[in-house]
Amino acid sequence: MKTIVAIDPGVTGGIAVWGYGKSECHPMPETEGDRVDFIKSVKAAASMEGSEVVCVLEKVGGYAGKGQPGSAMFVFGENFGFFKGVIQALEIRLELVRPQEWQKGLGLGTASACASKTEWKNKLKAEAQRRFPHLNVTLKTADALLILEHSISAAGV
Repeated sequence: MKTIVAIDPGVTGGIAVWGYGKSECHPMPETEGDRVDFIKSVKAAASMEGSEVVCVLEKVGGYAGKGQPGSAMFVFGENFGFFKGVIQALEIRLELVRPQEWQKGLGLGTASACASKTEWKNKLKAEAQRRFPHLNVTLKTADALLILEHSISAAGV
């Protein structure tokens, strides 16, 4: 059995977890210590159940495009590197997935097809709500849930 942890590493991102047929989502823990504690708690719970943990981390690029200042991309990259290090230090299997890969895998189209970033993010939130109607989906957790859905499908679970 596997426990899958999907992480959208943005400051306003989130973490989604699937194990034993149940899914849950959480906004990004506020501090680095809270983030480490969260990953440790998932690993401990999975270990007690005899489940392997796989972390799927969104692989971010360094593009600072329209509406995305370089400072925001720096923080995004810093969070990505932090999670990558924590996951590897905790000896958890790590898989990286590019946004284009999970979005294409779920048939979501592209952000460029939307009039604005807000329209795109709301589209992703609506899709996460449709796929996870039992959860309280927010803009912070929507991407993590969709990454999780893509990972579950790819794993054939």
